[in-house]
Formats: sequence, C-alpha cells, structure tokens
Amino acid sequence: MIERILPPYVAAVEVFADLPDARLLPEERAVVAGAAEGRRREFTTVRHCARLALARLGRPPVPLVPDAHGAPRWPQDVVGSMTHCRGGYRAAAVAPRTAARAIGLDAEPHRPLRDGVLASVAGPGERARLAELAGGGAGVCWDRLLFCAKEAVYKAWFPLTGVWLGFHDVDVDFEPRTDVFRARVVAAGADGAAGRERVNEPSFFDGRLRGRWVVGRGVAAAAVTLGSFDIRAGRGKASS
Repeated sequence: MIERILPPYVAAVEVFADLPDARLLPEERAVVAGAAEGRRREFTTVRHCARLALARLGRPPVPLVPDAHGAPRWPQDVVGSMTHCRGGYRAAAVAPRTAARAIGLDAEPHRPLRDGVLASVAGPGERARLAELAGGGAGVCWDRLLFCAKEAVYKAWFPLTGVWLGFHDVDVDFEPRTDVFRARVVAAGADGAAGRERVNEPSFFDGRLRGRWVVGRGVAAAAVTLGSFDIRAGRGKASS
C-alpha cells in the first residue's frame, strides 16, 4: 500500500501486524528494556521493516536507535522515516541521500478524530475545506488524514531545519479527486503562537511541500519526500 505514495527511488516495507520473528540488535534492546510489551513489539517490528528496506538499497543491518529528539539515527548515506499506529500497522521508508534529502511518513487508524481535537490541529480555512471534502462522500476521514499529513510534513521538515512545528504552523490543502496534498509552512514554533517571526529556512527550501496519501485496510497514511533533484534545480518542493 505505502509504495503507491512514494517515489520509485524510495524503498519501503510495511506490515499490518507485529512479527513474532522480528529481533532487535543489542543497542536497540537497551532503549526499550523497561518499556511495556506493546511498545517493545511496535519498536521491534518497525525496525525490522526498516532493516528490510535498507537491504533493498544494499545496506547491511545496523542498529537504529533514537536520537535526542526521538527520531531514528539512519546511516550517514541514507534518509528515512518510520511510522507505527494502533492496530498493528508498521512501516519504514528509506532512500539514498543522493536521491532524497528527507522523507516524512506517517500512518494513523482510519477513523475520525475524537471530539474537540480538530480545532487544535486545523485552522479555520482548513476546517472549511475539510467540511467541503466531507460533503463529497468518498468514505475518507479527512480530519484524521489532515492530522496524518501534518505529521508527515513535520517528519520531513525537522531533520532539515532542526525547528519544531506546531499543527497550526502548517497549512494543508488536499487536491480533490487525487491522492495529492499540498502543505505550506506558515510559521515555526510549537502551537502556532501569534507574533512569531518566520523560520530561517534552508536556502533551497521555500516552505512548500507536496505529499500523497492513501487509505486502506483501516489505515490512513501520508508521505512527503524531498528529492535531491528538486533541491539541485532550486525548486525546493517535495516530490512524492
């Protein structure tokens, strides 16, 4: 499923249930030594997916321990992203750094957000667009998909900038009748507080991102890939 929203140069592996034969490397076991069983299972399976994806790039198995911000430390010549959610879905996507500068991947259970959550995730313009999309049917939980898209944007953005984003720092617009969304970073800093200065972005990046989404088997997933070709061309837009 996930391959449908990623470029061909990205290697991805997904599963819909934890794998009993998945194993951690010693450095990884230390990270979750005191964690609950469910946390250990998701941590283990998603890293198993990541090593299978790395193998598709010809890379050997390596420990993938979290950094100080909780993001996995990838090999120097690789960029990647992992995601897992309730229900057993785990996925990882990787690419050579020569092909991509960043990947953001997120998956969520495909069901509506809890009451009261949408206002903390979406601005007025986004909520109006979601209401219009919901009126068109299609059986998509657009509020959950918006949450998912913003998480994917953050996962691509943070490794490049080192700057946190709040939900209101990103404006997402879904293109009707396609699997494409467009995101614009409008500010930077937790919770979208008013009066902030715009973040100092990398010189190649204009704050606009293009992503893709997919829904299936009870899962909503979104991906953003910033390709090296886009950066060299000076376009600064993600290509998924």
